[in-house]
Amino acid sequence: MRFANESEREFAALLDFYQIEWLYEPRTFPIRWDENGKVVERFAPDFYLPDLELYVELTTLKQKLVRKKNRKLRRLRELYPDIRIKL
Repeated sequence: MRFANESEREFAALLDFYQIEWLYEPRTFPIRWDENGKVVERFAPDFYLPDLELYVELTTLKQKLVRKKNRKLRRLRELYPDIRIKL
């Protein structure tokens, strides 16, 4: 499987070690639309853990990425309050 970065590969290996079922980027959530209703921004969490009904988003410690992910996470929680997700 191709991951976006080494952190994702290591996280998947940990999940496998502990025999936790996971899916990689199984769903994309629209989080912003233009004035015509066309989706202009989406968010695809990195992992979904079906047994826990939990999405997990990984990020590196680059401040630019952290801010961007936090903004997307806040928006996702506003639009989809029943979705469980951790950064």
